[in-house]
Amino acid sequence: MAKESDDLHGMVPDSNDMALLLIDVINHLDFEGNEEILKVVEQIGPHIAKLTQAARKAGIPIVYVNDNFGKWKSDFHNVIEYVINENKPGKHFAQLLHPQEDDYFVLKPKHSETLILAGVAGNICVLFTANDAYMRNYKLIVPSDCIASNTIEENDTCLEQMKKLLKADTRPSVDIIKEIEKMPKNKKSDEERAKKRKKIVKP
Repeated sequence: MAKESDDLHGMVPDSNDMALLLIDVINHLDFEGNEEILKVVEQIGPHIAKLTQAARKAGIPIVYVNDNFGKWKSDFHNVIEYVINENKPGKHFAQLLHPQEDDYFVLKPKHSETLILAGVAGNICVLFTANDAYMRNYKLIVPSDCIASNTIEENDTCLEQMKKLLKADTRPSVDIIKEIEKMPKNKKSDEERAKKRKKIVKP
């Protein structure tokens, strides 16, 4: 039986100027009327993957903010297995964005000032997360090609809302990645990972 890591907190720095939130990307997407969003996640998946890769290289914590679908008992690893092993419609999306051993799985990151939001659904979970973050004085980056909603119209509307009302930076991920690549790497993050590296799921 799979054994989860004993410590998911020690693999990220105690403080960081920025964090990347991946919202409901480990998602079964198994619901009525999912046809359009399945097409869109195929488009945004590679963009989110590149954004995540750039963040990891820069030492930016990756935080998975996820639904439990009634299938887990505070166990994110079971959610991953449920989506992938049961061959749900969101399997490919989840495989593309599968967490690595030094990623983070709590709702609130440790003392970040700026949050990058990516995931689904843009007009629900991402938007509500952005609202909460804005009320707590976080700066927001929501790459326009890294979120998806049930329809293109709903996605465009929520992006406009976040840009106008929440002062979110909604430039495409390629522009955000360029800025991330210019940032100094978080050396403290590397040191902590070397000391406390553990696997997400152990056989």
